[in-house]
Amino acid sequence: MNLPTNLFLALALFTSSSLQCHSWAGHYYQDPSSPAFPFPFPYVGGNGSVQNLDTMAPAAQCSRAERVASLLLSKHSLELVSYREIQSLWAGYGSISAITARATTDAAAEQMDNLLGRRSDRTYPLVLKLIAPPPPSSSAKVVQDEGHLRKMLSYGVEQYFYTRIAPELADDVPVAKIVATAQADDVTGLEVDEKAELKGVTATVMADLRSEFPVPGGRRESLNQTQVSSALGWLARFHGSSWEWLPTELDEFLSPPLQEAKIRSEQGEDKGGRSIWLNGGYTYLATRRKEYQSLVEDKSSEWSDALCKPVKGSCESIAEIVAAFLTPSGRPFETYIHGDVKSDNLFTTRSGDRVAFVDFQYVGLGLGVSDLAKLFTCSVPQDLLVSEDDGSLPEELAMESGERKLLEEYLNTLHEFADMADIDYPWDLFVRHWETALVDWCRFQASWGFWGNTEWLEARVRSILKDEGWREWLLAQRDTGEI
Repeated sequence: MNLPTNLFLALALFTSSSLQCHSWAGHYYQDPSSPAFPFPFPYVGGNGSVQNLDTMAPAAQCSRAERVASLLLSKHSLELVSYREIQSLWAGYGSISAITARATTDAAAEQMDNLLGRRSDRTYPLVLKLIAPPPPSSSAKVVQDEGHLRKMLSYGVEQYFYTRIAPELADDVPVAKIVATAQADDVTGLEVDEKAELKGVTATVMADLRSEFPVPGGRRESLNQTQVSSALGWLARFHGSSWEWLPTELDEFLSPPLQEAKIRSEQGEDKGGRSIWLNGGYTYLATRRKEYQSLVEDKSSEWSDALCKPVKGSCESIAEIVAAFLTPSGRPFETYIHGDVKSDNLFTTRSGDRVAFVDFQYVGLGLGVSDLAKLFTCSVPQDLLVSEDDGSLPEELAMESGERKLLEEYLNTLHEFADMADIDYPWDLFVRHWETALVDWCRFQASWGFWGNTEWLEARVRSILKDEGWREWLLAQRDTGEI
């Protein structure tokens, strides 16, 4: 079975008929047989210094990402001033680079000033995200590689978010603003040969948030109370504001990776999802069946029986019933969720009173508590969750005052939007959703590997699983058709 072409647009690595680059010791040099660059081009040397290629020797360095950045900027009357790669994407799927652009016309300067704020020198700090994954060895192998499909689809989801959803967000839900993208319907303003160079490229140029939010979230131990509170506020406003624009039909959302690939292959390239994930995140059970089966078979893990053993009188396990409940189906309390909430994906002001999130590859529908489950486990210091953090926790742990305080802070902000949307979301129902999200997150970590506030998560889930009130509520959702 061959996958449709547009599913793997980003698989075609950037190639240029007029420029060939080769690498040696981590650097690039221009092939002496290739024509010279047609315009001045900056190069960042191994020592971090920025130079212009038009002033360098013929063997000057060059890179695919620089060329892509220059082409994308030129569509908007911007020229590339400097370039520096700052991060490789997971599993070698591309890179993120810090670039500086200069407006070459008054109109371009005005447009950039309106978008990013006035700059007297007409130069603007930006970021380029270029997707350039290793090419697959065969189509048949790619079809079976769910992880690869997930990544490739996720980059299209992220571009959709930045171009279609982000502009609708209020100023108190800050995200990076888009300057340019490389996609099939966005090649106006380029010459024919330049359009050909961008064919098959997935790339996004956006504002560099670090000028306004200079402090990276980093590891969970580095977040303080103010930063955690700001993150909760951002999430509540993001979740709540999405109630205003949620579509009534779910057809435009992307299905789980293997299902989405099958739809596009069997029904045509124009079928399947065209926006964001139907189920936000990348840890939900429908896309983690292999890991779940490993947990089922791992009898050395306490979570094999606790989560995977069929419930009495049913062929389904607690993990499967939980996953079914969390699967979006158009219920009033569902919202857009970020899908990968962790401190590594946020930046804060120096005071920590405001945050901005990045990395929207897994944005989709869901319950906001799913975002909170990962945030609390992976990014919130444990001493903000428990009353006395002396380094050890009991085997079972009910909700303590610290956890409750953070949840109430989030829900109070969310209620401002729920009231406007005429959605009833009381505390007791919210807590049931929260407990269910914790159980689901524990299922993923138990099958993948624990990290973060592991003792806290496991102790909380042991307590939840022994709570007959929660079990009765969950099974009632299934029996009454809520699942």
